[in-house]
Amino acid sequence: MTALREFQRLEAAGLWRETPDAQRRDVIVSVGDATLTITDMNDKPLAHWSLAAIERANPGQFPALFHPDGDPGETLEIAEDEATMLDAIERVKAAIEHSRPHPGRLRAASVFAVMGLLALLVVLWLPTALQKHAVNVVPDIKRKAIGEALLGRIERVAGQACTSADTGSVLEKLALRTGIRRLVIFRSGLASSLHLPGGIVLLNKTFVEDYEDPSVAAGAILAERARTQMLDPLAELLNSGGTPASFRLLTTGQLERKTLDHYVETVLSTPRPPLPDETLLAEFARASISSTPYAYAIDITGETTLGLIEADPMAGRRLEPVLSDADWVRLQNICS
Repeated sequence: MTALREFQRLEAAGLWRETPDAQRRDVIVSVGDATLTITDMNDKPLAHWSLAAIERANPGQFPALFHPDGDPGETLEIAEDEATMLDAIERVKAAIEHSRPHPGRLRAASVFAVMGLLALLVVLWLPTALQKHAVNVVPDIKRKAIGEALLGRIERVAGQACTSADTGSVLEKLALRTGIRRLVIFRSGLASSLHLPGGIVLLNKTFVEDYEDPSVAAGAILAERARTQMLDPLAELLNSGGTPASFRLLTTGQLERKTLDHYVETVLSTPRPPLPDETLLAEFARASISSTPYAYAIDITGETTLGLIEADPMAGRRLEPVLSDADWVRLQNICS
């Protein structure tokens, strides 16, 4: 008897009535592992009740009145002084109840497990999926509009971009030569370079003022093009704005001003991510521009950019100049 290990045999006196019309009889009640046996005073079995199917008709009252589940006409009374027997019946019933399956609990656990999985998916998968979808479906014209809006916010922080009457066409030539839509030069506020959505690349004026070879400025532009292979500029913006920015862009086609401002504040104070040499060299090869001038501009000793120097895809080849000397001189004076 697993629930009543301390008893070898447990019996008690009781009053049993088979039907509501029958007379009550003095009986002996004994408890087994799963059954309650009722015998007469001569030890003749009168009834076997399943402990799992016994109901107490008067909880908390005495004498305790039991009946089989679904048959309240057959009853068994046990006096209050048979406390050991009453306790034993409750303990065995509790043990049986504990061991039987509980589909309701299992169902509830399953529901909570599914809800937890859904919550996990929302937290881990939804933001990435939402951003990826936004980046894939936003048309070029919207990307250009977002890029121009960001450029306007950057000018509020970094100051107006450099312009002059005779350099507009030169900027267009360099942009076309390097495969971007628009090139913008800044005096300050921009540490090096930046690629905005819509094919807009920003350069600090040092790339045009401090070097005699336009390949250096071209290299900075190509580096930004290479970075777009690692992270789309629009994805970089949406990363900064979080899931609400992606959702708003998908549903309204717009981004809040605070999203643009937060991105500008972040990106202007964060160094541009490094690039694998292979990725950057592929861009130089595509544009037919030597990587060596850019490599020495980044590190005058060439120690940290040795890969760009030794594996220059244009080494030993006859190259078309990135810009004519006259155009390059005009561009070098754009911020004067």
